[in-house]
Amino acid sequence: MFVQIDLGDIVRMRKKHPCGSYEWEVVRLGTDVGIVCLGCGRKVLLPRSTFNKRLKTIVKHANAQE
Repeated sequence: MFVQIDLGDIVRMRKKHPCGSYEWEVVRLGTDVGIVCLGCGRKVLLPRSTFNKRLKTIVKHANAQE
């Protein structure tokens, strides 16, 4: 499954982080996806295949105009 994500997107993962937050910001794209926890600021680097499996939904697109 291919998911279109961009830098700055806010995503919700299937399992919560130990700090209690489900939401992450995408800060790096490529073969690996870099995400930062919005609860505690922890940075994590995941292979794209793992990221796609753990992704639940995209909460907010970075380029969405409000």
